[in-house]
Amino acid sequence: MSRIELIGISGTSLSSEQWTVLRHCCAIAASRRHQPLVVDIPVLLIAISPVATMLNQVEELLAMGDVAVLASGDPLFFGIGRTLLDRFGPDQIRVHPALSAAQLACSRFCVPWDDLTVLSLHGRSADNVVGQVLRHPRTLLFTDNQNTPDRIAARLISALTDCDDHERLAALHMRVAQNLGLPDEQLIDGSLAAMAERTFSSLNMVLIEQPVPPVKTCFGLSENDIQHSRGLITKDEIRAAALHRLQLPATGIFWDIGGGSGSISLEASRLCPDLAIYTVEKKAEEQANIRANIRRYGSYSIRPINGEAPEILAGLPDPDRIFIGGSGGQLEAILATATARLKPEGRIVISAVLEQTATTAITCLQELGLQVHTSTLTVTRQQYPGEAVKNLNPITLITGTT
Repeated sequence: MSRIELIGISGTSLSSEQWTVLRHCCAIAASRRHQPLVVDIPVLLIAISPVATMLNQVEELLAMGDVAVLASGDPLFFGIGRTLLDRFGPDQIRVHPALSAAQLACSRFCVPWDDLTVLSLHGRSADNVVGQVLRHPRTLLFTDNQNTPDRIAARLISALTDCDDHERLAALHMRVAQNLGLPDEQLIDGSLAAMAERTFSSLNMVLIEQPVPPVKTCFGLSENDIQHSRGLITKDEIRAAALHRLQLPATGIFWDIGGGSGSISLEASRLCPDLAIYTVEKKAEEQANIRANIRRYGSYSIRPINGEAPEILAGLPDPDRIFIGGSGGQLEAILATATARLKPEGRIVISAVLEQTATTAITCLQELGLQVHTSTLTVTRQQYPGEAVKNLNPITLITGTT
């Protein structure tokens, strides 16, 4: 059976073993950067991009003999290897790895990497890159042409400045290793402000370090743990039930509309730290509370959005989940906009204090074609010894699913 020879390339030349493998192949798939390495081998040379076209070509060529695919570093570490395995399976692939870019970067910086968090932004969403980076003491990033080191630095500066987290901003340190293994290899390090002003080669790895210890995440913040305006906070028991109804995904987009102090967003960020959260709130006092809570708990997966729904929602990415804790009298308009943007298999949960609000939510969601479920929660609290029973106002949670 013919097979794919998946060859990792590190540096500017091929080893004798790699030459031997390549000479027995009937075709070679390579990027423009790697094609000059094999131009003297008298076999068919095909482009690795677009990937879908390359996969089809490789499948056809396997009928004629072995096919080589060249990739940077270790093809199984954020590389083309996963795509090839998904298409052809492990029995038809032999891997010849080289040193990965992550290994090379850490060796140049003389940094152990067994405890690093490694993230790839190559062709992936960077909606929550700030939250992901700031959760860890050290993060190594594979970048791409859209998520460059200077743009990442600028996003970190913006998020931390927005929340007045000057201590963490001053403590962050960025290093960039660019053109690793090439003659013009360069190591650059400095503050985020300095990095945000530079231009970098497209071939780079980014290491971000923060001596400020990340806040330990867990579920179950109490009302006293969250800065809020008097009485204006989703109560603990209601918050837990609402998050249960939301069935938050591990990744994706979450809108918290009428966010108040941001209590729902805070708990969501601690339950699902890779979820990108947009907390919409129009009141200045509550915006200040949201930012203070983000700063206190290091919950930078939350983006405070200062504005009023539904108009402000136009600038946000489409959500996987939506929570509405307040609507400012515009519940019908918000639901019409929000449900139109909700992704397939999405969920929306509305918290209603008034019966009229619950009735409006149920009617609107049904008219918009969603399946509707309601739960009315009555909470009784008592602390022992001796405290009187306290009955909280009943709250109805309305859940709509696509």
